Amino acid sequence: MIDQVEMMRAIERFRGDAMVVPVFRANGAWAKVTNNVKRDIPVGGAMGKASSVALGLALSQPDTKVILFDGDGSLLMNLGSLVTIANKGPKNLVHFVMDNGVYATTGGQEVPGVGVADYADLATSAGYAHSYRFDDLEDFVTRAEEVFSQEGPVFVAAKVIPDIRLPEERAAGGQRRTPEAVLDLREQFAAAD
Repeated sequence: MIDQVEMMRAIERFRGDAMVVPVFRANGAWAKVTNNVKRDIPVGGAMGKASSVALGLALSQPDTKVILFDGDGSLLMNLGSLVTIANKGPKNLVHFVMDNGVYATTGGQEVPGVGVADYADLATSAGYAHSYRFDDLEDFVTRAEEVFSQEGPVFVAAKVIPDIRLPEERAAGGQRRTPEAVLDLREQFAAAD
């Protein structure tokens, strides 16, 4: 299994000016490594909807890479988004699913299909242009350039170590809230016009 923060450190090297959409626990990990917080759009409190938000961003900004850090539990709440994303075919979307096998945000309950569902196969069947699976950081680092050079939508299923802590044990650690991020992004889009 992969340490989520270490994987994200590797991803940050390929980010460029990409918009990053982290959901729940991925937001905490990403906050530790991001070098461009004003291009981060955290999606918390809307379990299952990060894939829809990222799709909307990718379609509205086709010349900007969009990186989505989804959770396995979150994706399961909106599994139909795989088909919708594949159907729309955004060439600029890289969709990561942090597969830890649990609903870490709500206390560590197992997600349905843990150990059986293959998210990379689901993405391929839905019609994603490319899909990958990783359970080893070194393997991911070796192939990260390939992942980010592919025309999307690209799907990456990453087996990550669960981070199960009670809310009071999780310090915000620089995490941004969705409303702040949306206002920052609105200002960037307005300035570009």
